[in-house]
Amino acid sequence: MEKAKEKVSIPKTMLLPKEEMLEVKKKGQKIKIGVPSDLSKVEYRVPLSPQAVDLLVSYGHEILIERNAGKAASYSNEDYQKAGATIVETKEETFQCDIILRIAPFDCDEIDALRGNQFIISNMQIQAHCTESIQKMMQKKVTTIAFEYLENEDGFLPFVHQMSQIAGVTSITIASEYLSNSRNGKGVLFGEVTGVTPAELVIIGTSTAAEYAARAALGLGIFVKVFDTSVYELSKLEEKLGRRIFTSVFYPKVLRKALISADAVIGATSFNTPPKFKVSEDLVKQMKEGSVIIDLNVSQGGCFETSKCTDFNNPTYTKHGVVHYCVPNTPAMVARTASISLSNILIPILLAIGNNGGVENYIKVSKGFRKGVYIYHGILTNHDVGRMFNIPSKDIDLLLAVF
Repeated sequence: MEKAKEKVSIPKTMLLPKEEMLEVKKKGQKIKIGVPSDLSKVEYRVPLSPQAVDLLVSYGHEILIERNAGKAASYSNEDYQKAGATIVETKEETFQCDIILRIAPFDCDEIDALRGNQFIISNMQIQAHCTESIQKMMQKKVTTIAFEYLENEDGFLPFVHQMSQIAGVTSITIASEYLSNSRNGKGVLFGEVTGVTPAELVIIGTSTAAEYAARAALGLGIFVKVFDTSVYELSKLEEKLGRRIFTSVFYPKVLRKALISADAVIGATSFNTPPKFKVSEDLVKQMKEGSVIIDLNVSQGGCFETSKCTDFNNPTYTKHGVVHYCVPNTPAMVARTASISLSNILIPILLAIGNNGGVENYIKVSKGFRKGVYIYHGILTNHDVGRMFNIPSKDIDLLLAVF
């Protein structure tokens, strides 16, 4: 006879339904954002459109904008006031906010005016910095986030991509303008006319800017030649364009022949590529008199040995008979379009910052946003900047374990 099974005693409380324990959501925070005018830096874009301000204010956030900050983008002070922003008279007033949002990088005098222990979201433009400016920001214990390095959760660079699209299309407009008689150019139509040999364009690189420049040029009937170090990238570019074009790796003789016959050359290598020029001064000397160089990579060191940064007040210079256009903020030429594009990217980021309880928390939870940080509480965290200015840098992921 089998042994009787022992009865298992189950407490009644185990049979009663229990409430599920949910993760407590972080408390949102109202943020105060200062937007200084960058007109004195010959930067015409503004990071927030009135529509973007209206949305942020509806969430309870406070926006301070310096008077006439949006003027070059055709946004009036009244537009911002109606959206709920507070118009302030001086740049220094915006510099007292916890978060400062702008396009142009800070110079040494502006850094001195900062309150300290703040969050700065702007372009870095590494060529615009020096050892002194980086060290001064570190002394102010600020946390700086660069548009250029910000990623989404898929590792995509949204700011670089959007501004590159605009720069690529705009570069064709610029080339056309400087080849025409309106700018004392050769009087060449940057396009195609029956019975006339079409203009020639050489593009250095296969970046997003290169793609959009090629697309716009091909639409005008321009003969396009693209050079890059990678056959795979050249093939991908042709797939995006949906057609075969002249492509080549950097064979010296092939590149030389293309440059000699080119009416315009655009430097558009991918962002974060090593800052080493692809076209020597000797090759520039062999280009046609009156041809045009547009270097979209000038803020990273440039594609041409003869490149040097200019601005919209004096956008060009001529060297060896070749017109050089080397404005690092080319998208600002169409300031309103660029400003709307920037606002579209910044809005979800700023709302997420508020929902997560501030920038500090958002840096911890968002890997893509964290990639944009190059100074964290006064400690340099970008190794490229550290190497360039010979300043020690730390890994931000290790620092987050301390702060």
